[in-house]
Amino acid sequence: MSSMHIVCPFCHTTNRIPSDRLEHHPHCGKCKQTLFTGQPLELNSDHFQRHISLNDIAVVVDFWAPWCGPCKMMAPAFAQAAAKLEPRVRLAKLNTEQEQGIAAQFNIRSIPTMILFKAGREIARQSGAMNAQDIERWISSHV
Repeated sequence: MSSMHIVCPFCHTTNRIPSDRLEHHPHCGKCKQTLFTGQPLELNSDHFQRHISLNDIAVVVDFWAPWCGPCKMMAPAFAQAAAKLEPRVRLAKLNTEQEQGIAAQFNIRSIPTMILFKAGREIARQSGAMNAQDIERWISSHV
């Protein structure tokens, strides 16, 4: 039986979970919270690198800003995609206004921009607002 490393969205501890248990609502060994909430995870500089590097599942980060109309329009679709794609993929959001260093590190020039990470590496990138079905299709084509 193989296992996967999953970073807790609450306490950011890395958990080792048997692969066949991902669908059974696993909980964090440290804080006891559920590891998959069906909602996008809010990332910041304190735990951004940990989530994109240590999760064995793909992590899709939506780079957005509060003043961005298309970002606000896409937010419900992104949340809907998160509910459908977990636990195969973790969806997360990063506010580029608050985390300008990370946005610069990944050369974010337009928002919203989604980047799919696997094992800490960028696998794919998509700019522009999308509906939930297109988000799911784009992610599924890369994982």
